[in-house]
Amino acid sequence: MNDARVVIIGGSAAGVEAAIAIQKYHKVGKVTVIRKEEKVLVPCGIPYIYGTLGAVEKNLMPDALLGSVELVIDEATFIDRKSRVVTTANGKTVAYDKLIMATGSIPIIPRIPGVNKKNVFPIWKDAKYLEELDKALNLAKNVVVIGGGFIGVEFADECRKKGLDVTIVEMLSHCLLLACDEEYSIMGEDILEDRGVNILTGSAAQSIGGAEKAEYVELSDGKRLEADVVILGIGVAPNTDLAQRVGLELGELKGVKVDEYMRTSDPNILAAGDCAEKTSFFTGKPSGLRLASIAVREARLAAINLFEARRRNEGTIGVFATAIGDSGIGVAGLTEREALQEGFDIVVGQAIAVDKHPGGMPGARQLRVRLIFDRKSGRLLGGEACGGVTTGEVANMIAMAVVNRMTAGQMVTMQIGTHPALTASPIVYQLVNAAEAAMVKFG
Repeated sequence: MNDARVVIIGGSAAGVEAAIAIQKYHKVGKVTVIRKEEKVLVPCGIPYIYGTLGAVEKNLMPDALLGSVELVIDEATFIDRKSRVVTTANGKTVAYDKLIMATGSIPIIPRIPGVNKKNVFPIWKDAKYLEELDKALNLAKNVVVIGGGFIGVEFADECRKKGLDVTIVEMLSHCLLLACDEEYSIMGEDILEDRGVNILTGSAAQSIGGAEKAEYVELSDGKRLEADVVILGIGVAPNTDLAQRVGLELGELKGVKVDEYMRTSDPNILAAGDCAEKTSFFTGKPSGLRLASIAVREARLAAINLFEARRRNEGTIGVFATAIGDSGIGVAGLTEREALQEGFDIVVGQAIAVDKHPGGMPGARQLRVRLIFDRKSGRLLGGEACGGVTTGEVANMIAMAVVNRMTAGQMVTMQIGTHPALTASPIVYQLVNAAEAAMVKFG
């Protein structure tokens, strides 16, 4: 039994997983979670509150997940690193021997006129705030979503399920282009447009007009879009206010700087999740990826390495998936565009087949898989998938192959299990066949 006192600051994905993992891996004297939110949201489920789920209360993580930890609902405002004491907004003090910072992220808010008007909603992870968004959407007719990444796309699709007129405004030439290659971005846009979402790409929001509340969005080309509600889905930045206040070192992308064992510049403080700086698995360069899945993985690593360096973080590859209606798009590792930008000489293989066999099985869908390999080593660098509900797990399988440095040859002969109702036929299994299509191109 270790009598250490462990404090976790933050109660979202990274904070919850840190609490769970510490209890699995260590017998410590006390674990305390300090968070300012009374209720904790499932972060990736937030867009689905407004269509699929229908209520904020259906998108909450139960506190029972925390097990036997002490839960303090308050905001941590200062850390006395010398005395190892955390002070909260209400004056509570909590001593620690080891601390995990999991303060998460904050939404990026563009500096445009009118962004502070009523009915303009950045996506804060706060239950009461998101209930106000729900009320506004229930009274709305026209919704403009600024930002065509995964969050913006998911909000747009969910608002369409409410029967609202929805327009996405995206600065880049396509939605989802920061995560997908152009071919897959276009597939996503086609699905959205089939579902009634209007898409304006290559466009920037110049201002938000109206008296006290939003009435329209003016674009850089002068076009005006009617808007009863404006949703900002531009992205997030690491929440490092507390870290900066107490003098922890930050990285190049302004996250809390951590080493390969999730340790900060203070040997008694670790950091995990959106607040922590990340590095690329492929290049070792700083990475701006922030996902709940990354946060949970990092929190698990921080818990494992709490008292000694036991398991390295090899870097982030990035694994994305989204659902648009009953269609899915999944991505893992480098896209073709990113691989070329990083100087890799690549080989690409593709395969398309139905995801059940025979093709007449109920619910069968076309599943398209694209794999990107490094020509020099033969290793898988990344891949994309587009199809039905299996797409997310296909992206996970691609990620596992990337992390384990599988080559095209190994993927062609990898052992798989198939079933008529669950997978493609072994003869046309997309991951294997895409790898085979690439392998024949190697010189």
